[in-house]
Amino acid sequence: MKNRISLIAAALPAFLLTVGAASAQDAAAGEKVFLKCRACHQVGETAKNGVGPVLNGVIGRKSGSVEGYNYSEANKSSGLTWDEATFREYIKNPKAKIPGTKMVFAGLTNEKEVDDIVAYLKQFGPDGKKL
Repeated sequence: MKNRISLIAAALPAFLLTVGAASAQDAAAGEKVFLKCRACHQVGETAKNGVGPVLNGVIGRKSGSVEGYNYSEANKSSGLTWDEATFREYIKNPKAKIPGTKMVFAGLTNEKEVDDIVAYLKQFGPDGKKL
């Protein structure tokens, strides 16, 4: 019995971290958050560049690299790759992360919304298909 309790006690922190991480990002909620972005950006198989570039495959993509979109010089020369940490920092305050960006969005200040929009965007591969 003592070994069983020790095993459960040892496994519990890892289990709680896993559950916490899974509930921290909600792609369905992120789809609602994306409504704030939709005026300028599109995702999905039929997405097209608009005021902003298509966001298909954004996580893992180099900044300023979407074919056919006219980026600001600041964005093209930023040298950034949109990993999760970089995207999170950018979406909270785009002009602070890339001074001179054309993006006029003030940013997302709610951490849960940031988590959710990341989960939502991570679903889309470069071709717009859900992974």
